[in-house]
Amino acid sequence: MTDWLAAADRVAAVAAEHAVHGERLRRLPMPVVDAMRAEGVQRLCVPAAYGGPEVDPPTILQVIERIATADGAAGWCTMIATTTSLLSHYVEPDHARQIWGDPANFTGGVFARNATATKVDGGYRVSGAWMWGSGTQHCQWITGGATGDGFSGSMWFSPDQVVFDDTWHTSGLRGTGSTDFHVDDVFMPEGLATQPQVTGSQVDSPLGAFPDMTLLAVGVAAAGLGIGRHALNAIVELGTEKRPQFSARTISQSGVAQNELARAEATLRSARAFLLDEVSQAWDTAVAGGRVDVAARARMRLAGANAAEACVKAADTAYTLGGGTSIFEHSPLQRCLRDAHVVTQHIMVAPRLYETLGKLHFGIDIDAAMI
Repeated sequence: MTDWLAAADRVAAVAAEHAVHGERLRRLPMPVVDAMRAEGVQRLCVPAAYGGPEVDPPTILQVIERIATADGAAGWCTMIATTTSLLSHYVEPDHARQIWGDPANFTGGVFARNATATKVDGGYRVSGAWMWGSGTQHCQWITGGATGDGFSGSMWFSPDQVVFDDTWHTSGLRGTGSTDFHVDDVFMPEGLATQPQVTGSQVDSPLGAFPDMTLLAVGVAAAGLGIGRHALNAIVELGTEKRPQFSARTISQSGVAQNELARAEATLRSARAFLLDEVSQAWDTAVAGGRVDVAARARMRLAGANAAEACVKAADTAYTLGGGTSIFEHSPLQRCLRDAHVVTQHIMVAPRLYETLGKLHFGIDIDAAMI
């Protein structure tokens, strides 16, 4: 049985070594991609029926977190690849084997239904464009959401059908290669056009009962937790050595720094415990054959938003305590700061989610389709 946390640590070691290069390249360097492929962390949700590892969500989150602790971009791309692999449960079996049967394959893309699908004989003609195509430039299969002519779901494109737009010029998560991409009047066979809400899971696996949008949200949060952990680790390392100007004491000897670090640790660890607890409870329900209901999904989404917020607090605290050292490119503190603030911009964990979840706590009805 694979020790997935040990596998994550091996990927993390490579990711840490190439993190600076990835920032300059604006996508993951190939040694990192190769390490992910060698360890199989890009396909953790693929069911055993297709030769996949079928890993439980609490372990998946820890894999993402550990890799993100080494490099936020690598953790983020691990999250995108493995959460899109959950869609393997909903694709018609022969086509699912085409996409995920080769363990070397990467998947990625965007769930947002930005494309238009027009029904034709044998399938659809599809045109549309998507933002946030994290890691898609090293994928063998790329998904994009579409609607039209009674269809509402995900299409699966090969790279030669996709045009990548050079738009990923950002403040943070630069190494993720999250560029825009588009397709223009591409033919999509019926079997590669999937509607999870209509078909349900095509294989017998508890992962097929775990809500896909929720897994994406908690995966984003796990990447944030890793970035926050990296920031706190970095300030501890710096703080034991650096003496701020005009001070006889190191940062670690400052009462203010000690107080701020302890608070940041408590916030980050509490958020992590909340997230893993809620996901573990939902997973137990799925394994037992139960339904992960709206209340459970909402609690996971709340834990995810809270974790993303804790990530920012950790990065902000570490950056501030680092003083002038933090602003230089050689310092991981500036990268953690930039990366953390990208995490909270993702719609799955953005602050505006609190309003929606707060309505539920008051017993007010909401549209829970995306929860």
